[in-house]
Amino acid sequence: MSTSASVTARRLTAAALTAGALVGAMALPASASDHARPNRPEVRISAVQYDAPGRDDRSRSSLNKEWVELTNTTRHTINLDGWTLKNEDGRTYTFHHYRLEGRSTVRVHTGEGRDSRRDLFQDRNKEVWDNRSDTATLRNDHGRFVDDESWGRNRHHHGDHDGNRGGDHRGDHDDNHGGNRGGGNHH
Repeated sequence: MSTSASVTARRLTAAALTAGALVGAMALPASASDHARPNRPEVRISAVQYDAPGRDDRSRSSLNKEWVELTNTTRHTINLDGWTLKNEDGRTYTFHHYRLEGRSTVRVHTGEGRDSRRDLFQDRNKEVWDNRSDTATLRNDHGRFVDDESWGRNRHHHGDHDGNRGGDHRGDHDDNHGGNRGGGNHH
């Protein structure tokens, strides 16, 4: 083999090795992401009390026994400002100026009350969640799906949640558009 052929062979080998190293380096992030943990919601619907115990008489007590619980599964506080909780009929509660601490749960009640770190109130004067069949859907401040919980004929899960069963109050579409106590509001 001549000297020039030997130099050419070494250059081709070096070029091939360099190209292989570049391809390998570019492929590394993709293969590393294959081992990332599954995409689980950081905030999830952990429980739903859609049929308030006792009589549905639209009293403050009855309405506040109807609720949805959200749990932050991370160790970090999550800002829920602009997030929404909606039923199938489109009744929406929007969170305002609320941060859910790490490994904490907040209960969003249908009726009126004073918002706290553990309890928020939609300030409605009629039931939100249909006792027979409904879906509670949680979306982030960009409108992206986070989690949902369904019961009755629509029963499906995006998590391991429990609800309960009862009578019907579908058709109650008139909402109290009264005051907002800082936790959120409804549409």
